[in-house]
Amino acid sequence: MSPTSKVYEFRECTNPVCHLRFPAPGNSPQRLMCPICKFRTVCVAEILLDMENPQPGIDHEKPEFALLLDNIRSAWNTGSMLRTADGAGIQRVYLCGITPTPEHPRVARTSLGSEHNLTWSWHPNSIQLANRLIAEGKQLWGLEATADASPLQSVNLLLTDDPVVLVVGNEITGIDPDLLHLCSRVISLPMQGIKRSLNVAVALGIAVYHLLIVSRQTAGDYSIKPEE
Repeated sequence: MSPTSKVYEFRECTNPVCHLRFPAPGNSPQRLMCPICKFRTVCVAEILLDMENPQPGIDHEKPEFALLLDNIRSAWNTGSMLRTADGAGIQRVYLCGITPTPEHPRVARTSLGSEHNLTWSWHPNSIQLANRLIAEGKQLWGLEATADASPLQSVNLLLTDDPVVLVVGNEITGIDPDLLHLCSRVISLPMQGIKRSLNVAVALGIAVYHLLIVSRQTAGDYSIKPEE
């Protein structure tokens, strides 16, 4: 067993009225007692989890890709997005405004150590950072439901030669209007229900995996190029 591997058990309550079935760490004393009725539990299955299993990385040669998280108020959302960034092979994340950094304990609860595999930096003013990134030759793409946004399914990251920074904004107000104005492109997710948007961490995960993985696999299916 590798140092990062952990044994988990699926336990079942012996109370004939309860029969709760749940997973628990194999070395946890609490697993022996049902969390609902407090009856004794038995192990019915066991699995070995590798908590840090190396996976083939994303090709970063074309193009470079980074994230800008501006004024994210939730540490849970921030940690989730850092974990998404690591899982998708993104290596650079800019944190701006009130976005909590990985030094916040609640960020670490959802990032689960992924922040240690990322290069991150905090910036008090996203507009100043955005202007600097643009001056360095990077494009900003906003993830926002605006009237002129391009549907995510019509966007192919391979059709741009410039490094791209995907921007997401506050859970309530969205992307700062002045920051949105600096984005050369805005993309949105298709919504079928009554709500206009998804949770910001969920939306970012969908967008990132589409842009970095799905668009590479189906590059020949796209005819819409990024706007000049």
